[in-house]
Amino acid sequence: MRINLNNTYLYKILYTDTMKARLNITIEAPLLKEVKKIAAKKNISISEMVEDYFEIITRPKRKTLIELLDELPKFHISEDRDLVKEYYDAKMKKYGI
Repeated sequence: MRINLNNTYLYKILYTDTMKARLNITIEAPLLKEVKKIAAKKNISISEMVEDYFEIITRPKRKTLIELLDELPKFHISEDRDLVKEYYDAKMKKYGI
C-alpha cells in the first residue's frame, strides 16, 4: 500500500505539476539583452521570470478591508433615535440601577 501512495505522489509531481507548454514571444533586442543580465544576476532562466510574472498577474486579487466592509449588509438607523439614551436605558435595565 505504501508503495502505491509513493508512486501516486511521484506521478503527481512528474506528470501533473510539471507539464509545461511552449510559448514564443518577440521583444526588442536591447530589452532582451537587459533581461538576460537580470536573469543571470538572479541565477534563473528567462522562462522562469516570465512564468513567475504570469503567476503574479493571474493570482486572484485579495480584497481590501474597505471592499470587505462595503459588502456587509447595510443597516438603516433613523436619525430621530437617541442611541446614547437607549444605551444607558439598556444598562440600567440590565443592572437594575
